[in-house]
Parts: sequence; structure tokens; C-alpha cells
Amino acid sequence: MRRFGATGNGRTLDTVALNATIAAAHAAGGGTVVLPAGDYLCHSIRLQSWITLELRAGATLIAADPPPAGQPGGYDAPEDGPPNHYQDFGHSRFRNSLIWGEHLEGVTIRGPGRIYGRGLSRGNGRIALPAGQVAPQPPGHLPDVLEADGDFPPFPDPLHPGPFGYPHAKDTLPAGVGNKAIALRACRQVTIRDLTILHGGHFAILAAACDQVVIDGVFIDTNRDGIDIDACANVRIAHCSVNSPWDDGICIKSSCGFGGLRPVENVTVSDCYVSGFTEGTLYDGTRERVIRHRGGPIGRIKLGTEASGGFRNIAITNCIFEFCRGLALEQVDGAPMEDVVVSNLTLREVMNAPIFIRVGARLRAPGARMPGTAARIAISNVIAYDVAPEHGIFIAGLPGHPVTDVRLASIQLHGRGGGTRADAARTVPELPAGYPEPMLFGTLPAWGLYVRHAARIQVRDLSLHLLGPDERPAIALDDVSAADLAGIRGPTAGDWTVSPGSTVRAHDCDGRPDAIT
Repeated sequence: MRRFGATGNGRTLDTVALNATIAAAHAAGGGTVVLPAGDYLCHSIRLQSWITLELRAGATLIAADPPPAGQPGGYDAPEDGPPNHYQDFGHSRFRNSLIWGEHLEGVTIRGPGRIYGRGLSRGNGRIALPAGQVAPQPPGHLPDVLEADGDFPPFPDPLHPGPFGYPHAKDTLPAGVGNKAIALRACRQVTIRDLTILHGGHFAILAAACDQVVIDGVFIDTNRDGIDIDACANVRIAHCSVNSPWDDGICIKSSCGFGGLRPVENVTVSDCYVSGFTEGTLYDGTRERVIRHRGGPIGRIKLGTEASGGFRNIAITNCIFEFCRGLALEQVDGAPMEDVVVSNLTLREVMNAPIFIRVGARLRAPGARMPGTAARIAISNVIAYDVAPEHGIFIAGLPGHPVTDVRLASIQLHGRGGGTRADAARTVPELPAGYPEPMLFGTLPAWGLYVRHAARIQVRDLSLHLLGPDERPAIALDDVSAADLAGIRGPTAGDWTVSPGSTVRAHDCDGRPDAIT
């Protein structure tokens, strides 16, 4: 690094020196590029195959500010190519990033140093607001569609958006502006280890259509998504902590963003922590709890929302959720979601459904005509404490397209209470093409477990508790066939509603006789 002119003084751009070092190591057959202690101010860093980028203790790679509007330089321009009508700009472009690579093999980024995305955009503006600050939002907006963090220049061409609103001028960044800390597309044998990422922009880590990926021991405290695994195969995420109040912490998806269509498969997430504290306050240890928008902070682990290629063989275990939303498993784009195993979760200060399983019909994928499927899902050994009153466990398919073959076992849920008789009488909207977010469905008519349009649902050892009074039933089952419930315990666990036509076998449940309805 120093031999190629890097300064590490935090004031002089070191982009050229770092890229020259990587190119020289690659030309020699590969090797390790070391950043010793110092502050390295850079625009786009271009990875090469068989390169390890090592940020040593005391080293910080800082994302430099983009040049003024209309001026040359800055981050690499986004890729040329046909417009993507199914996926937003952030998922579809990779080169406008602090660190990026395409079609590489054998790449490693490791610490113990830091990446600070100071000059990155988080979506629509030229640069994100400083850590901990968020632009005012219109009422009811979801964090996934937040408005710009600052002013953005007008675009001369509206980009002719397609049926799903993409591409769109406001969803596009000009050349020179970067919006991801690390972006990798179609790479193999990728390792990201023992690294800290702060203020990471739209994505702190985005891997799309990659194979054999390991993300281990990474600490992220950021202003939008933490780790996104998109249409990848054979992925291991372990021992990571992700604080992301304004978007998802660890998100597994299968979008069309990389320019194709393929499932995400063979993914494990283990021994991780996700949270939604004010940005920067997990890193400094203060863990500031502020709720700035409807539905509370996000920060969760999720499958979806983008799901055009489908999900299979996913295992999530030994994870902690704190002051954030719950686990979400969402298939809304016409593909399968199957063979998902989740175990050993603790959730505390849960902002919405601690478990959410959804089949919808947004169908944002080439050729999608029918809703997809959610099948063979097993969730066990879960404790959810201080759950917001709007939702308990929430499972929802569509008429004629049920969620099937779900097993819930050994779950404790401690709801906050607060539901009313009016809430108990609500008709929950179907929202088949809507964004699959629990808060958009409103308050559910049951505080513990609500299942609609499902078949072959098995529940074992469900312990329901209230921290305050609630006038709704504990359980509501609507259009559910072949449900089998046993060992339901709690203060009002015998208070159920079951819609006509549902078939439910209940046995050894508090307050209810063994029965088949």
C-alpha cells in the first residue's frame, strides 16, 4: 500500500494507490493486500480474484464524499445494461460501491479493522445524513421506500418505469455516487470475516448470485440493510451482530437484481444478534431506544420480500432479536419457499409479529402468474418477550393458496396486551398484492396465534402469556384445514375462534376439551 503511494491520513484520496496494489497482487497470482493502522479515504475499490483485503487493527477504510453534482470522478459508474423492470436500482447495480467485485473467485475481506461508509448514499440522496439522523418521513411510509436523505438533482429522462415502477428516476443515482459498502455479484469462494462496518449505505454487504459464501464475526451498525444474501447458494452466516433500525438486519432474498432468476438455497444463519437501536448506539454501547415511525424499528432476520427465484434449504438457529421486528418468512413473487428450519431464538421488545409466514401475490418476477408456496417449515424453541399488541404469531396464505405443512413447537410468547373488543371483531384485509409487512394488516383479532388460509398446521407446547389485559381471544383460525394443536397453555389459552369450515384437532389444551371441529 505505502509503496504505491497510500497515505492513510484520512484527508488524501487513497483510491488509486489501493487499486494499484490490488492489481499488482493479482498480476503476481494473488496475495494479501494489507491496510495498516490509519484512515484510508477512498472511492470505489475493485477486487480481483485470489485477493485478500486485510484491514489491520486501527485501520479504517472511509467512503469519501462524492464529487459535487456534475463534476467528474467519485465512485465507479453503475453498470450499463438494459433497464430492470422487476427490481430497484440498489439491488441491480454493483459497481457504484465502496468495495465491489464481479465474476471473481477466492476473495476475502477481513479485519479486525473497520469500514466507515461516511460518504455513501442510503438510497435516493447523493449522501446519507450523518449517523443517527434520518430525514422526516411521510406518514405511513415503510422504511424500504424512504424518501431521499437529502436533495437529489432532477433527472432529464423519467426512465420509462415498468409495471412495478422500475426503473424510476428517483430510484436512480448518478455516476459518481456510491450506495453500498461491499457489493459482490456472481463470485465464488467469498469470505468476509472479523470486520466492523459502520453507516453502510443502502447495503452494508450485498452478495448476489454468489456461491460458497462465508460471513463470520462481522459487526454492523448501519443506516439501512445490514447483510443481504440474494440468489446465492451455499452460504454460512455466523457470529454476526447487526444493528439496522431503518431496514432489515440479515435478509435472505432471491430477486432479479443480478440480471437473472435463481433460487437462494443451502443457507445457514447461526449465533447472530439483530437489533433496531438508534444507529451507532450498538457500537458505542448505549443502545438508544427511539421509535420514530409506525411499526417501530426493523433490524430483523427475514426471507423476502424479493422472492422471485424462491427459497429452499434454509436453517436459522441460535439467534437473538432485541428491540426490533420479528422473524419474517415471505413468499410473494410466485416461487416456492420450502424446507426452512428455525430453532433456538430469543426475541425481546418485539415491534410486530415475532413469527410471520406469508404467501402473497405481488408476482414481481418474469412470467409469474400464480402465487407461490410456503411449505415444510419447522420453527421450535422460541421465546418472545414484550411483544407489541398488534400481532402475535401470524401465518397467512391466500384463498386457494394456503401455507402448508408448518410445525411450531416449544414456543413461549409474552404479549404486551392492550387489544380491545373492536380489535377482536376486525376483518383482516387480504392484501394479496400488497407489501408483506405485518403492520399493514392492522391489529389482528387474536393476540397469541392468528392463522388464515393454511393447511396441515401442527402446534405443540405453545405457552401464551399476557403482560397486560387484552380483550381479544388468544387464538383465531380462519380457513384452516387439518390443524393439530396440543399443549396450548396460558391465562386465556382456551379462548379460541375457529371459522366455519375449518378442521382443527385440539387436545391437552388449557380450557378446552379434546375435540375435532
